[in-house]
Amino acid sequence: MTARNPARNTAERWGWVSQALHWLIALLILGLGVVGLCIANHVFRQTPKFFWIWTAHKSLGITVLVLMLVRLVWRLYAGAPKPVPNTPAWQHAIAVATHALIYALALAIPLSGWLYDSASGLRPFKFFGQFNMPKLVAPDEGLRHVAHFLHEWGFWALIALVLLHAGAALYHHLFLHDATLKRMTSFTR
Repeated sequence: MTARNPARNTAERWGWVSQALHWLIALLILGLGVVGLCIANHVFRQTPKFFWIWTAHKSLGITVLVLMLVRLVWRLYAGAPKPVPNTPAWQHAIAVATHALIYALALAIPLSGWLYDSASGLRPFKFFGQFNMPKLVAPDEGLRHVAHFLHEWGFWALIALVLLHAGAALYHHLFLHDATLKRMTSFTR
């Protein structure tokens, strides 16, 4: 009998790699959202650190994009747990659709931010001060507006889906008393 690899997902639970990526990305997105709202509302505009904060926001956004790609590859490789026993098919279908939309938005939001930055015609930003990020497109005012719209409204759509996702997990934990939340919150059995 072979020992269970705690990094891999099983039929019953998420492995530690999936859990770590899930929570790290969630924290980064939360932080990016707070900073992004502060930037949009000009909270940092008068501070000497404004451009550092703006560049950090962009660098963390690219980090989320890379981590989401890693998470997607890991998910394809490691699979996903089976639905919790006795989960109605309609709940499972909603969960699958919600997860797919969260993944899509968590990829689209940083991409649209990068596209917005590129189309703005600003000088390239340095990824955490190390190297210039390439521009995806030439300056384009129309594309800049579209990318900004997608970046901003994608964020609000993501917030709505994450609240639905978290609410469903808490509902399963507090009212159905099943393992839905536990299998993503514990690195141990």
